[in-house]
Amino acid sequence: MARLPTLAFDEADEVVIREVFGRIDAQAALPSLMATVDRWRPDLVMRESAELASLAAAERAGVPHVHVCIGMHEVVPRFAEAIADPLDELGRMAGLIDGRLPAALASETILSLVPEVLDRASGQELAGGDGFLRFNEPLLSVSSYRLPEWGDPEAPLVYVTFGSVTGSLPPFAGVFREALDALADIEVRVLLTVGRRIDPAALGLLPSNARAEQWCPQDAVLEHAAAMLGHGGFGTTMGALTAGVPQMVVPLFTFDQVVNGQHVAAVGAGLTVEKGPASVGPAAAQVLRLLEDPTFAVAARRIATALRNLPPPTEAIPFLTGLAR
Repeated sequence: MARLPTLAFDEADEVVIREVFGRIDAQAALPSLMATVDRWRPDLVMRESAELASLAAAERAGVPHVHVCIGMHEVVPRFAEAIADPLDELGRMAGLIDGRLPAALASETILSLVPEVLDRASGQELAGGDGFLRFNEPLLSVSSYRLPEWGDPEAPLVYVTFGSVTGSLPPFAGVFREALDALADIEVRVLLTVGRRIDPAALGLLPSNARAEQWCPQDAVLEHAAAMLGHGGFGTTMGALTAGVPQMVVPLFTFDQVVNGQHVAAVGAGLTVEKGPASVGPAAAQVLRLLEDPTFAVAARRIATALRNLPPPTEAIPFLTGLAR
C-alpha cells in the first residue's frame, strides 16, 4: 500500500485488485469463513464483487451463492481477469480442484442496482450465470437535513464530493481545495464534503460561494443540487442518477470509477475526464457545461425514471429461497 503513490494509475489499481482483494484479504479471511460456514451450515451465501473468501468457502461446502454487483456489469469480467491467478491459489487453499472457482464465479447469478440502459452503455454483452436480476433500492426514510445558509440563495447548487476514502489518502489531499478554486468564479453555490478524516478548517479561507462540511446526507443534498462533481464512486454516481442530477466525473484511483464515468457520459447524463487527481481542476471548470446545456439534466432524469421502474429488492426473495432449497 505504501508504494501505491509511486505507481501509475493503472498499475496501482491492478496491484490493489490482484494483491489486496485477490490475495491478502481473501486468504486472510478464508480460514474463519470456512469455519463459520461449517458451523452455521447456511442455505445460501450472498457476496459482493470484491469479496472472494466466501466464494471459496461456499464452493467447498457445496452451498449455493449469489453475487451482489457493486458497480456496472462491465466491472465483473474485468475484475475476474485481474484476479485469475489469486483465485486459483485461493481455490487450492480451500481444497478445490483447479478451475473450480473461476467457473463458479462465471456462473453466479448477479443482483444489480444498475438499470439495463446504463449497463448497456458500454456496448458489451451482459454475460451472467443462472440469471441477472435488477432492483431499485428505495430510500428508507426522508432526511430532515436542512441546507446551511451561505452564498447567493438563488444561485444553482453544485454538490462536490469525492467519497469517504479520498480524504484518508495523502496523495489526494489537494483535490478538495483545487475543486473549490476552480469553481470560485462561477455563479453557483458550492457544497463540498471532505469525509471524517479531514477538518474543513484545514482548507483555509474558502471562496465566497463555497461551504465545506465533513459529511452531509447525500440524498437530501441532491434534492437541491443542479449538478454534482464527483469521483465516480458507485454510491456517489448512483446517488446523482437516482436524483436525476447531471454529474461531472473525475476518476481518482480505481478503474471502476473510470467505468462509471464512461457509462454516465455514454447515456448523456454527464461528462467525464481523464483519470487522476490532475484532472480535478479541469473537471470543475467544465461543470458550467452541465448547467448551461439542459440535455444533461434530461438524460439524468431519464436514468432516474429507469431506476424507479425497477422492482424492489424484496422481489428477489422467491428466487433466493428457491436457490436455498
